[in-house]
Amino acid sequence: MKLIGAHVSYEAVEGVGWITLARPQVLNALDPFLASELAAAVDAARTDADAWVVAVTGEGRAFSSGMDRKALSAGTIGESFFRDWIRALNGLEDMDKLVLAVIRGYCIGGGLQLALACDLRLCAADAVLGLGATRHGLIPDGAVLRLSRVVGLGRAKELALLNDHVTPAQGLAMGLVNWVVPPEGFDAELRRVIAKCLEAAPTATRHTKRLLLSSFHADPRTLIDEVVAAQMECMRSWEMAEANRAWDQQREARFFPPPPEG
Repeated sequence: MKLIGAHVSYEAVEGVGWITLARPQVLNALDPFLASELAAAVDAARTDADAWVVAVTGEGRAFSSGMDRKALSAGTIGESFFRDWIRALNGLEDMDKLVLAVIRGYCIGGGLQLALACDLRLCAADAVLGLGATRHGLIPDGAVLRLSRVVGLGRAKELALLNDHVTPAQGLAMGLVNWVVPPEGFDAELRRVIAKCLEAAPTATRHTKRLLLSSFHADPRTLIDEVVAAQMECMRSWEMAEANRAWDQQREARFFPPPPEG
């Protein structure tokens, strides 16, 4: 599947669905058109059978520099923007696939909010991380409900209320990003991380991600029946059969590409 918009593109290549913010002339700043196209690209990735892993990246020198201040000042940012934006981020978080933020350059404001909606964050060592919404009179809507889960409440308050930038090394230390890589080694590490994501069994990945998110909203004991049902689905899956064959043959299980149907 391929989806090319003026501000966001989507394409699946070798099992990876690439969502690319494409406003490099303004460091992929967010405006109503980008938010709408991002929501559409997330929907496309979610339903694309050719995408086993989804990677979110930015064209040019930035992941995203956050809100387009010109659009905000001109009064073109309204409720429809926020609803599209939140729908896109929720879609990434709820998607039954592993979602990777590929962070180069500026990842500030809405850029960091977008990265937080992804499951994993690969960050270049020269990237710039931070929020900033409250400095501009706004709530960091894409982060305020996620950030404390990732870095803890104390750090979340510091980042969201004081708006200081942090280095990638500081972000790694607090759990804000998963990997920090020198720019010259970034592409090789990106390939390694994607290959590792493709090693995960999709049925087990889908349930594990969903149950991890559910654990923040419910007493874990109330989820026992749901966990057992998910586990039994995994036990009946073709992935389990492949894992057992791999064990018997003393090799690594391979889930991608999937076996031919039938």
